[in-house]
Amino acid sequence: MATTACFIIVSRNDIPIYEAEVGSAAKREDAAQLHQFVLHAALDIVQDLAWTTSAMFLKAIDRFNDLVVSVYVTAGHILYTHIPPN
Repeated sequence: MATTACFIIVSRNDIPIYEAEVGSAAKREDAAQLHQFVLHAALDIVQDLAWTTSAMFLKAIDRFNDLVVSVYVTAGHILYTHIPPN
């Protein structure tokens, strides 16, 4: 089964500063826009959770169709977002 994961690093100002797709699935034409949409939809949840928990890994904080958003939060609150394959 072919799978792809998307890794995005987001700055403190909600600006993506790094994005990479890894995996063996063929790239969809709209994949970059879809990942950006899912990321920005999940950022509000992440920002609320980041200030209320001491955990640095927030697993499965949001879902969109077959995409699941998990997040690593640094001490400086730079977000490392991981949208793994299902």
